[in-house]
Amino acid sequence: MTAEALSAGGDKVKYFEGAPILSSVVLVMVLAVAAWADRLGAALYFGSVERGLVLHPLVLMFALSGSLMISKTLRIPKL
Repeated sequence: MTAEALSAGGDKVKYFEGAPILSSVVLVMVLAVAAWADRLGAALYFGSVERGLVLHPLVLMFALSGSLMISKTLRIPKL
C-alpha cells in the first residue's frame, strides 16, 4: 500500500496503517525504568515462566507491539 493510495487523491495520508514506530519508545522506556531500578534478569517485572525455556511475560508486550505494527486493519487517525 502506498501513501498515494492511502491519501485518496489528497495531499496527506489521513491515518497510520498499523501502530506507528514511535510506539516502540514505550517499550524502551519500560526496560529503561527496569534497568534504572536494577530489575533485570531474574528480578524483571512480572517474574518469569519456565517451560523448557525461560519466558518473561514482558516478551508478550514486544510480540503485541510488533503485531500491531504490521497490521493492515489497524488504522490510527493522524492528528
